[in-house]
Amino acid sequence: MEKFKPKKTTDDCMTPPKVYEAVKGWACEEYGIDPTKIVRPFWPGSDYKCEHYPDGCVVLDNPPFSILAQICEFYLDRGIGFFLFAPSLTALSGKRCCMQINHIICDADITYENGAVVRTAFLTNLGDGETVLQTAPELGRRISEAVAELRRETVRTAPKYSYPDYIVTAAMLQRYSKYGIDFRVKKSDCVRVSALDSQREVGKAIFGSGLLLSERAAAERAAATVWSLSEREKEIVRSLSEVKQN
Repeated sequence: MEKFKPKKTTDDCMTPPKVYEAVKGWACEEYGIDPTKIVRPFWPGSDYKCEHYPDGCVVLDNPPFSILAQICEFYLDRGIGFFLFAPSLTALSGKRCCMQINHIICDADITYENGAVVRTAFLTNLGDGETVLQTAPELGRRISEAVAELRRETVRTAPKYSYPDYIVTAAMLQRYSKYGIDFRVKKSDCVRVSALDSQREVGKAIFGSGLLLSERAAAERAAATVWSLSEREKEIVRSLSEVKQN
């Protein structure tokens, strides 16, 4: 069914709700926008030109970036207020409308729902009508907080399993190499396994598969990965044992 799904383009940068709410909150505070009068005309397959724009409404949305200048001109010609997402690096590229709008630049990298990470600015015809370029540190801070919160919610922590000495994996040997541990396994001392029986019972497996070791190889692995005590430390252990007995 994958081939029947509509393919997303660079224009299909749907905004995560948490990020949109952070932007909307700042814009409403900054420009006194009535949240009930906000219009969002941009979604896949929509035609913003056919949208109904009530008197006094404000378009606060993330439009297709490829026709952003055209969209700004459309709203300017009709006296419709707007506050639009825009790619930061090309925010000033609208030749005919550049000097008629304000370009709000903030340090905000937004990860959109299609996976695109875009350094985002905003274009608006709201405000004093004189400013054409400004920074917005508070807006950038709010967006960054929303993005960080989303990242914490969406990043899945892979489960960490503890295996007996009879199992060795590539991930384990990566750590051994990092810490200077010399360890090797011969063909005669192992068989390849993708999961332990106890894992199969619960639908789990060894990530990347591993080797099931012989008694001898398992003992070598255990010896290779255990830090030994020095004679000084052994003496401390003996003294502690003597104190406990007394």
